[in-house]
Amino acid sequence: MSKVISAHSVSVDGYITGRDPRPGHGIGDGGVLFDWYFTGDTPSREFDGFKLSEASAEVFDFHAGRVGAVVAGRTTYEDSEHFGGGSPHPNAKLVLLSHRPADLTGRQTLATTVEDAIAKARDLADGKDIGLMGGGVLNAALKAGLVDEVVLHQVPVLLGAGRPFFQELPSHVSLTLVDAVPAPGVTHLRYEVRR
Repeated sequence: MSKVISAHSVSVDGYITGRDPRPGHGIGDGGVLFDWYFTGDTPSREFDGFKLSEASAEVFDFHAGRVGAVVAGRTTYEDSEHFGGGSPHPNAKLVLLSHRPADLTGRQTLATTVEDAIAKARDLADGKDIGLMGGGVLNAALKAGLVDEVVLHQVPVLLGAGRPFFQELPSHVSLTLVDAVPAPGVTHLRYEVRR
């Protein structure tokens, strides 16, 4: 069965955007959390235009290659200008988790609960894994006990503000470290969620 994974760039102090994220400026001011996508000399096999370090390319492409569908929250969707009618992943369909109607394209599907969103994503993923995009989606999926892995691409910066990755959970979530890969400008940390 496909897994549900979350893979995000995050600052050491836990932010997934810079200050003032908004539509058309979804990463907020600065954008330093994503510099590692473009500062290497190894092209990504999954995302055109990404040139990563050799170590980062191996990790990034492994996780990106696993994903067949993405579940994104409304804030991420709006801030990313609806992903141009597609998906944040070039080879995966999008399921939008929202309580409000949206003008969707053929590559996008709407769901109103995280359980329904993940079920729809699983149907669309063709046996591949489900990627979660956005802190709110991850939080809802963790609360529902639906997350298998959390991947943090931790960038060595303290942003001090922005959109926090993790929100309040009803109880703690235990993780087991599976991999830690240091690379230029980022450390890739892969955790399994303990149930």
